[in-house]
Amino acid sequence: MLINDKCEAIIEALPYFRKFAGKTIVIKYGGSALGESAKSLCDDLVLMQTMGISAVLVHGGGAEISGMMQRLGKTSRFIEGLRVTDEETAEITEMVLVGKINTGLVAEINLAGGRAVGLSGRDGNLVRARRAKPMDVNGEMIDLGLVGVPEKIDARIIGDLLKSGYIPVVAPTGMAEDGSMLNINGDVAASYIAGALAAEKLIFLTDQKGILGDVSDPESVISIVSLKDIGKLKADGIVTGGMIPKIDAARLAIDSDVAGVHIIDGRVPHSLILELFTSSGVGTMITR
Repeated sequence: MLINDKCEAIIEALPYFRKFAGKTIVIKYGGSALGESAKSLCDDLVLMQTMGISAVLVHGGGAEISGMMQRLGKTSRFIEGLRVTDEETAEITEMVLVGKINTGLVAEINLAGGRAVGLSGRDGNLVRARRAKPMDVNGEMIDLGLVGVPEKIDARIIGDLLKSGYIPVVAPTGMAEDGSMLNINGDVAASYIAGALAAEKLIFLTDQKGILGDVSDPESVISIVSLKDIGKLKADGIVTGGMIPKIDAARLAIDSDVAGVHIIDGRVPHSLILELFTSSGVGTMITR
């Protein structure tokens, strides 16, 4: 990049630095993007903090959980995208999410020059949850086990960490009434946390470029979608499969007064910065 191009890039970013300074942005990092661009993501988070933006990272880890279960000789079972979680699976889930992925991301942020603190949903009563209701699958009611649905988010511990200059890194688990761990979908957890923090934005870093107007054309990214468009996009088969839960989580966040939700390709280095601080962006923004 030429010197003039570098200067223009910085000048283009300045209005966005001003716009987001003092605001809170929640980032959900998951899908097969997890691990591929962790270093650049952590650099981006530290840059955001340097610019006066409060960043909260919520991560997933489904693929790593499945991999660990396979190594331990246990088979994963999913019902409509939710992992059926017995007690042994719950132990493995917590071990991978909290003990491995969370601590790894915390270390990476600290190495990048930031100050990160890892949290699970049971820390500071952050995520109080109830067990999900049994699901009707072809007339058979199936109990999902230790799968949780958030009931109450107590975000004070996150707020205290942000005020003290830390970057909270949250594993998507919750605490049941009896204190046991419940496995919570990472997109859902991020949406509830963003709503509780009155975040300016929720950004999903995924393994997709965004919502595609033509599913066969990876370059047909729809830049902006409003909530009223979602029903038609589903009916037309544009929003399908794994994108549906993200869209539903986006609606939940916006209904909780999060200003905008972005779906971007987390595999692209520094995609977070490109989406936030350039006029063109790199993914899909969902607005009210």
